[in-house]
Amino acid sequence: MIPALVLAGAPNTGRLQGTSPAAHEALIDLHGRPLTAYVIDALLAAPPVDRVVVVGPEALKEEYGSDRVLVLEPAGGMLENLAAGLEALSGFSRVLVVTGDIPLLTAEIVEEFIRLCGDAEAEVYYPIIPREAVETRYPGVQRTYVRLREGSFTGGNVGLVDPRALKRSLERAGDFVRLRKKPFRLALVVGPGFFCRFLLGRLSVKNVERRMCRLLGFSGRAVIADLPEIGVDVDKPADLAAVKAILGK
Repeated sequence: MIPALVLAGAPNTGRLQGTSPAAHEALIDLHGRPLTAYVIDALLAAPPVDRVVVVGPEALKEEYGSDRVLVLEPAGGMLENLAAGLEALSGFSRVLVVTGDIPLLTAEIVEEFIRLCGDAEAEVYYPIIPREAVETRYPGVQRTYVRLREGSFTGGNVGLVDPRALKRSLERAGDFVRLRKKPFRLALVVGPGFFCRFLLGRLSVKNVERRMCRLLGFSGRAVIADLPEIGVDVDKPADLAAVKAILGK
């Protein structure tokens, strides 16, 4: 059995602000329910998940009276919320980390991702989803893709992690979060040669996996997963409209 950590603390001050008066993105209405409720429901229905810790607004407590769900107040930004959630689950050797903005998630998809992680000997497992899987299942949904030797991929919003290893790497991970929109400074962190090969699409999945593990200080594996639902997050109005239409069917 694996506990799940849901990161749902983002205030509604970004691109989704005009779509809802909710104070937090997690509380944006989606067919009569909070956005993040779809994620929590999927986790609670997945047989491998025995409890769920949510770092998010207190209003989510009104949705869940079960002792299987613990709601913690946000501690700050994404990394601070991640650290707070991992601290609450520090006694576990494996935690499923999920963002609260992937309402297409289902219990079956949770189970399949855990199965794809196999022996779970690595400290961090991160999914990458082939472009064709997203575009075949959800044509018209816009994602950002990275071109590698094996094809084009978008990142997933689920990870299977060893809390101790991830806590060790949070400071280093902060560098990547802070520099994600500053490509030239990011290039200095990962190495200019590596960065150039990345831009040219000459890197393999294993190349990226090894470099990121070395930089972040943990053993990890990229999991190629034909599970577009974990790659379709809601962070702009077009995303919200798309998932409303999909769930409305």
